[in-house]
Amino acid sequence: MSEIVTYEADGRIAIITLNRPDARNAVNGDVAQGLEAAIDRLEADDDVWVAILTANTQGQERPVFCAGADLKAINSGKAGELGTSRGGFAGFVYRERRKPVIAAVDGLATAGGCEIVLAADLVVASERSAFGLAEVKRNLIAGAGGLFRLPRAIGQAAAMEAILTGEPIPAQRAYDLGLVSRLAPAGEAVDEARRLAEQITAAAPLAVWASRKVVLAAAWADDETLKKMTDDEFGGVLRSEDTSEGLTAFIEKRAPQWKGR
Repeated sequence: MSEIVTYEADGRIAIITLNRPDARNAVNGDVAQGLEAAIDRLEADDDVWVAILTANTQGQERPVFCAGADLKAINSGKAGELGTSRGGFAGFVYRERRKPVIAAVDGLATAGGCEIVLAADLVVASERSAFGLAEVKRNLIAGAGGLFRLPRAIGQAAAMEAILTGEPIPAQRAYDLGLVSRLAPAGEAVDEARRLAEQITAAAPLAVWASRKVVLAAAWADDETLKKMTDDEFGGVLRSEDTSEGLTAFIEKRAPQWKGR
């Protein structure tokens, strides 16, 4: 039996794949546990600095990145298995982590699937992708962060329309609104995400992780808190071996060799 969430390290980049195409990659207990375990591996692996989160859509007539919660699991009384204590829904949406995750979407990301995307740090999408919170069509609400993360990503007016109608946002519109960082042709989202990941891994990892932390905090913290956080993170980065290497490489006019320490 195939792993329901796969993890593959390729140099500094990890590829994490939702591997339940026959169920439109819907989240059940196995997916939640598998995705949490994959993030555990990412965080523990000093050689990997960034991850790409994608999905297997083989055999799907209309590709689906993730259809959200497995409604069959919910209907059978297993709703409590769809999340974890550390990660929330899918073992991911509220998971604390240092390293950036790029969602590479080639198809529909709806309901909890869209909330997984919103919990990533960057989104690369194919032109055939779409993003939606369809819960209102089933007398549910988006309970895994979508109701506040989507407005942050695209603005209240556009988010309110998407949330109250349940209609998906096409990839081009999502790009124009700022949810998607890069667009790619159908079937090429992972390739484009890899190019983005390679650009990130060319930068100093400690600085990347510290910068990510402050940017995310900007959504909730006041300026005084953010200033202190920035000062603290800057001090930690400044004391690292990589800062000395970066300055030395600049002076010597060569590419730096980052160690992540």
